[in-house]
Amino acid sequence: MNETKPIEILLIEDNPGDARLAREALRDAKVRNNLSWVPDGVEAMGFLRRETQYGKAPRPDLILLDLNLPRKDGREVLVEIKSDDKLRRIPVVILTTSQAAEDIHQAYHLNANCYISKPVDLDQFIRIVKTIEDFWLTIVKLPTE
Repeated sequence: MNETKPIEILLIEDNPGDARLAREALRDAKVRNNLSWVPDGVEAMGFLRRETQYGKAPRPDLILLDLNLPRKDGREVLVEIKSDDKLRRIPVVILTTSQAAEDIHQAYHLNANCYISKPVDLDQFIRIVKTIEDFWLTIVKLPTE
């Protein structure tokens, strides 16, 4: 990993409050990062494919994906990412409120790299985001483009 280049994170999350909390939790991160946020699956795929207003979007090193999204469900987004030769190597962390065994099983079946249930408690949510940062941005070697 290049120490001078910040880690690019794409957060795909329809809840502005959760997006704000994730941004705040990552702001004080040990690793420099840039967090981009899109509120639904259609915007996410436009961002990832650098379409329309996202023509100059950075390629994410890590994607944080909610499952229950408007316009295009997170499961559909995951399928599109993992079936696209240019995107499939980007690690996708499912970060969602669902704790349903079926959702967990399906996410891994669709090649999610990790599944985390969002806690409802504010402090726990911030702790989870910091744990994601510690693991994915400090310990794991991320692929380059």
